[in-house]
Amino acid sequence: MTQTASRYRFLLIHAFSLPSTSPYLHRPIEGPKEARLPNHELVKPVLEGIEWDLHPGPQAPYGDWAVENREEFALVAAGRLPIVKEACASGKYNAIVLLGGGEPGFMESREIARAFGIPVTACAFSQMHIACMLGNKFSIIDLAESHNMYYYNLVIQHRFDHRCASIRNVHIPFMRPGHESALTPQGERQKALRGERSEMVERALREAVCAIEEDGAEVLTFGCSATFWLKPFVEKRLAEIGWEIPVLEGYSSAIALAKMMVDLGVSASGLTFPGDRPKQWRRKKTF
Repeated sequence: MTQTASRYRFLLIHAFSLPSTSPYLHRPIEGPKEARLPNHELVKPVLEGIEWDLHPGPQAPYGDWAVENREEFALVAAGRLPIVKEACASGKYNAIVLLGGGEPGFMESREIARAFGIPVTACAFSQMHIACMLGNKFSIIDLAESHNMYYYNLVIQHRFDHRCASIRNVHIPFMRPGHESALTPQGERQKALRGERSEMVERALREAVCAIEEDGAEVLTFGCSATFWLKPFVEKRLAEIGWEIPVLEGYSSAIALAKMMVDLGVSASGLTFPGDRPKQWRRKKTF
């Protein structure tokens, strides 16, 4: 990161990384940070005015495929915490943005960073909060059954179970050993960018319309970060058929929320994330 007087000095951290020899690589792992940040062109306007670095995240300890289930999320979450702690202690950053739709290690990272007065944001948390400022209920478009149910827990953890209309599944998961497929999120993205018919776009549009018409969604969000690229395609198609509905994606939402928290001079409540031995403590916690 260059030494500037920028008000915003952010570290963006991927949820996990894969070895270069992995047959399941789904994003570039070499080149400038812009090339290694998926959907950079989509996120670029929100990054304007921010000095930012990009960390590849911990290498997945369970294998060489993308994280998808609870076990895998728990393993990469543990690997992300030392990265967050080192970044906070370095003094280089005034916000941490955790990339990845499943936000592994988010709550623990907030606990770490609060001691430094540094806000931490993540994609699910940010989308849900922003969605509830825009409409009464939101729906989530996601890509795999196991990821859906992991994300279901995030909705409850963030206390949005009464504001979430549904999680809708397009059923185009990442490939992993024993589960090969001709349809992949990255392959469908390339088709859409070339102007070709993308089955993932078609399924996402179908589920978005059902979320509106059947579930009562007034805002749309996305689950796994491998679905974030769908935002402009779904947004455009919905507008063409007359649905005036906000469509969010996680990276932009998390970065925008981090900027707001820096502007407000807040990180997290010391009552939600107390230190080891706080000066004041409460005899009772109520629900």
